[in-house]
Amino acid sequence: MSGRLTIVRPGLPLPAPGRGETVVGFDEFVASLKRGPLVARLGRHSEGRLLVHRLETSGRPLPLGLALRALCRGPVYLEDSSGSRRRLTVGQLARWIGAVAVEPLRVRALLQKVEAAVAALEQSVEQSRNGSSRVSDIPLDLSRPPLYLRTDLSFGVRAGGSVGHIAGVVNNLESFGAPPILLTTDDVPTVSRTIEVHAIEPSAEFWNFKELPMFVLNDACERAADRALGNRGVSFVYQRYSTNNYSGISIARRRHVPFVLEYNGSEVWVGRHWGSRLRYEDLAARIERVNVTAADLVVVVSRALADQLAEAGVDRTRILTNPNGVDPDRYRPDIDGRGVRVACGWDREVVIGFIGTFGPWHGAEILARAFAALRGADPDLSAPVRLLMIGDGATLPSVRRVLDEQGAMGATVFTGLVPQERGPEYLAACDILVAPHLPNQDGTPFFGSPTKLFEYMAMGKGIVASDLDQIGEVIEHGRTGWLIQPGNVEALASGLRTLVDDASLRAGLGAAARARVLERHTWRQHTRRTLEKLQQRAG
Repeated sequence: MSGRLTIVRPGLPLPAPGRGETVVGFDEFVASLKRGPLVARLGRHSEGRLLVHRLETSGRPLPLGLALRALCRGPVYLEDSSGSRRRLTVGQLARWIGAVAVEPLRVRALLQKVEAAVAALEQSVEQSRNGSSRVSDIPLDLSRPPLYLRTDLSFGVRAGGSVGHIAGVVNNLESFGAPPILLTTDDVPTVSRTIEVHAIEPSAEFWNFKELPMFVLNDACERAADRALGNRGVSFVYQRYSTNNYSGISIARRRHVPFVLEYNGSEVWVGRHWGSRLRYEDLAARIERVNVTAADLVVVVSRALADQLAEAGVDRTRILTNPNGVDPDRYRPDIDGRGVRVACGWDREVVIGFIGTFGPWHGAEILARAFAALRGADPDLSAPVRLLMIGDGATLPSVRRVLDEQGAMGATVFTGLVPQERGPEYLAACDILVAPHLPNQDGTPFFGSPTKLFEYMAMGKGIVASDLDQIGEVIEHGRTGWLIQPGNVEALASGLRTLVDDASLRAGLGAAARARVLERHTWRQHTRRTLEKLQQRAG
């Protein structure tokens, strides 16, 4: 018999096991269930717990709860990162089973309700189109706080571009008016502690069904806004768009204030090309459409996205192309990365670094091949080279495989997920930073604005990057970085070799990149451009 069994949901670090305790990540636990019969392990553990981000957003983890109940002879708990816990009794699990049994009969009614809500919004938008310009009729009172909505049903996101963007805008809004109110489904790292934050608590309804919780979340967002605001007025509603969410439109219209939509690309397109196709794709497309047509201002991060929306019929006067940015006080050249280098066992080596979520568009596999080619082509480089891969994500296993097959694994360190707060420290440990992004596979323009690119620039490091749409517009070849043909392993290896061999070139490129990002690409400037455009739209 074993002691406590602890299962950890994705996005949370694995805690150090206590005496006799078994700690496993979610994916590892699921894989273990598939390897052998569950019967042989019934009642093996004295007690069990499922670690979640917050109890309020844990939903209804019925399959995991049942598995824990079967494997543990003692009590079973849900526990979150603050130490709060809720016991999963047999009665609780039975109620969940009852709800799951009935909910398939309610799916049609839910979808009809959502379709009716979307149809009403579509009709309202059409009426506004046929009338006068709506935003010019709504006073913009910046002495009132703006309401920022983060409505993703993703939890435990501790690092990445979304974290940087949300914190960058929220932390700078008060520089141009009243301090904002943040309404969010999860904590956002690096958001200032002075910001007023309210939690959106998702309903557990339909939690075990694909995509349906996203539809249910709309009502939860509106209820959370009512609780947080009461009778207080807001200056405008700003929403970072998330799949199947239209709560920002509803909240803004009920409170008669402008609606600003941050649109980072079509989630329908992302599902088709970078993930799995959305089950309710037609309805999701309608919700995307009503958001971009209802918004008084649509903020996009690239010209490609602005062109896409304009081609879809969105008036260009309502679109602001506003690239991502950086906090130059958090990312700066004087940060000491020696601790990271020492932990990696490195001293005078030239370190090539990459940070990211290892998405299919990041080109991390191309970097792995180029690094192996760099070392293999000339073992007598001017200095030993090492590769630091910071982060985690979908393509990480294939990156490892490439480096292993090509004999470069011994010169590489994988850090795993690094909290946003520690990202600068890891970037400071590098001499060269790489953004090897790839074109879209369907031939459409690359619509991204990589947050990492601006963070690299602010660190004052030599940069090697793909000459791809906005990346090629932001980086000036030979002046603020070294541009290479996207997806070309030989070109990337050659660019790396150039910077490895020339420390003075690295220093010059880094200094110029830092100056350029301070001039054009801070989050303060990004937020100022949004507010100026909104004021212009409001007359």
